[in-house]
Amino acid sequence: MKRSCIALSAILLAALAPTAPALAGSGAIRIGVLNDQSGVFADNGGLGSVIAARLAAEDFGNKVLGKPIEVIAADHQNKADIASATARRWIENEGVDVIADGAASSAGFAIQEVIRGNGRIFIVSGPGSSDFTGKFCAPTSFHFNYDTYALSKITGKAVTESGGKDWFFIGADYAFGHALARDTTKSIERSGGRVLGSVFHPLGTNDFSSYLLQAQASKAKVVGLATSGADVQTAIKQAAEFGIVESGQSLAGLLVFITDVHALGLKAAQGLQITTSFYWDQTEETRAWAKRFMAASGGKAPTMVQAGVYSGVRHYLEAVKAAGTDDPKVVAARMHETPVNDMYNKNVAIRPDGRVLHDMHLAKVKAPQHSKYPYDYYDIVSTTPGAEAFRPLSESECPLVRK
Repeated sequence: MKRSCIALSAILLAALAPTAPALAGSGAIRIGVLNDQSGVFADNGGLGSVIAARLAAEDFGNKVLGKPIEVIAADHQNKADIASATARRWIENEGVDVIADGAASSAGFAIQEVIRGNGRIFIVSGPGSSDFTGKFCAPTSFHFNYDTYALSKITGKAVTESGGKDWFFIGADYAFGHALARDTTKSIERSGGRVLGSVFHPLGTNDFSSYLLQAQASKAKVVGLATSGADVQTAIKQAAEFGIVESGQSLAGLLVFITDVHALGLKAAQGLQITTSFYWDQTEETRAWAKRFMAASGGKAPTMVQAGVYSGVRHYLEAVKAAGTDDPKVVAARMHETPVNDMYNKNVAIRPDGRVLHDMHLAKVKAPQHSKYPYDYYDIVSTTPGAEAFRPLSESECPLVRK
């Protein structure tokens, strides 16, 4: 999808422009949004995550405990080394208190290792690997969005139980894609299905022909797309060119955002079943918040990544206010013990592994004739409470849980 032009570019430049240093001891609460601002995940996170963090700051009048709240941003280009170096510089030299988003799981894990060593707080929203609250969990890291376990359990189970017993995966060849294929395989097998094969593509692939040919050759009933962002858009478009659906196979998009549906168009995306933690048009509260977001984003609807950034930053600021300090260990403890409440989370608990137990929704993309206004794209089919959607603690590999 083409990104918004002059107006949004100006906002992006302002968001990323260097500001006067506000180092530790300056008295400011500094929130750093570290994500993909220019690549395949820029639409589902990117500038929108910066806007979401600023909306959370606005809810507090841009000040807490008498200190100004500053939101800065950087593009890690989905590279773990850039993510790690930026996070370290922010924390050690620029007084950043909390990092939000993360985008690609590989970059997110690099950020998580930096905050583990520095004791700062990480609000995970873009990365999807369930290992953020599993074997790589950290005491000051919080997963405020979907993960591969929930995506696989809800979408994989629904598709398998409706007759899609045989699967073939086309997945992204990095941490997220492998975790999603792994977790979905378990869900498929639990539901009585099987996986006939899989193939993994590099980030930013423009030609899916070889992967789609392998999927066709497998004769699998379902082609599961364990990828996301611009890559899933490309895969779906090229699957149509290859006649995947016309030949009797079906597509299962395991992570599809509202921005992907918008880019594809309802004609191409209609009927897709997707799993989401947030839909802007669910309640009066979500619609009111989305109106604020869209006013700042040039009319683009918020994704679940951006809603997760808002929720996480708001919860962090609530904890700072309640604790009467911005000491990260004290604030993290308060975040754990306080239920999450915002425009779409109501009394949602946070587990010791950092998992935020928000609801997950199975949605179906509307046909064009059923959409009445811009971004009126989903019908919510079912809702799964967080305690059921995410990996149970009894199966956790998180050292914090085992202790």
